[in-house]
Amino acid sequence: LLSAIFTLSDRVSAQRLFFAASLSGAVVNLGPLMIEGLWPLLGFRFLTGVALAGIYPVGMKLAASWYREGLGAALGWLVGALVLGTAAPHLVRALGDGILAWQAVLAIVSALAVIGGVLVLAVVGEGPMTSKSSAGFNPRALGALLRVPRFRAAALGYFGHMWELYAFWAFVPAILASYATHQQIELPVSWVAFTVIASGALGCIIGGKVALRKGSARVAAAQVLASGALALTAPLWSMAPTPIFVIAMLVWGVFVVGDSPQFSTLNALTAPRELVGSGLTIVTSIGFGVTIISIELISR
Repeated sequence: LLSAIFTLSDRVSAQRLFFAASLSGAVVNLGPLMIEGLWPLLGFRFLTGVALAGIYPVGMKLAASWYREGLGAALGWLVGALVLGTAAPHLVRALGDGILAWQAVLAIVSALAVIGGVLVLAVVGEGPMTSKSSAGFNPRALGALLRVPRFRAAALGYFGHMWELYAFWAFVPAILASYATHQQIELPVSWVAFTVIASGALGCIIGGKVALRKGSARVAAAQVLASGALALTAPLWSMAPTPIFVIAMLVWGVFVVGDSPQFSTLNALTAPRELVGSGLTIVTSIGFGVTIISIELISR
């Protein structure tokens, strides 16, 4: 939120901001290895979340600086990568099941974050469509964004998508473990959780290709409707035989995030050119804020 208010991603080098956020996020992610206790843990997790402000929306801004036509397909690949990154800790845990402690999982994930930041700094530059905001803080920037009707509409769609997405991702392991308990079966939870979350990369990439022909708005609408339908019908298939249950979870994993890059594409294309980074940041900020409510409701 502070990054959006101060238009940070439109006033500094995007790849340097991405690198700094990756490095700082990796460091604070290791905090629980050094200091024990609930409050230090919560503080380190909070700071890790703060670091994400320089990664997800800034990465999308970098893509938008290279593409106008075909941006939906480009963001499909980028958000697909985000999905694989989200699933990666489950894969690390699954590969090291019985061998790696949680401390090792944190260390490996932090190392991956540093590698990602170095790659962006060394290889990815800002494209020819980059526009810088004014050198100083512009208090009217957010108002200018919200006065654009198409930007507002895409943002509202994104908020609805985020209401579902992270609540689903956060509870995939719990859903799988609960199903295994009720069915009295052995289920490799970490492996299946990785597969379910990672399947969303297909929804992002394929959705991006379809958007080249059908447009981002239609693809986003179709995917969010499909995901919502699976959420509404979950009580019908959540106790089905294991193959049906796992297939339904995989299909849900595909659709639950496939609309994300298309909503972000619509935000990037409808924001004023000099405020693309801030527009993506404020929408992402509010979207993640929405997830706090939905996760809290489900956790009760």
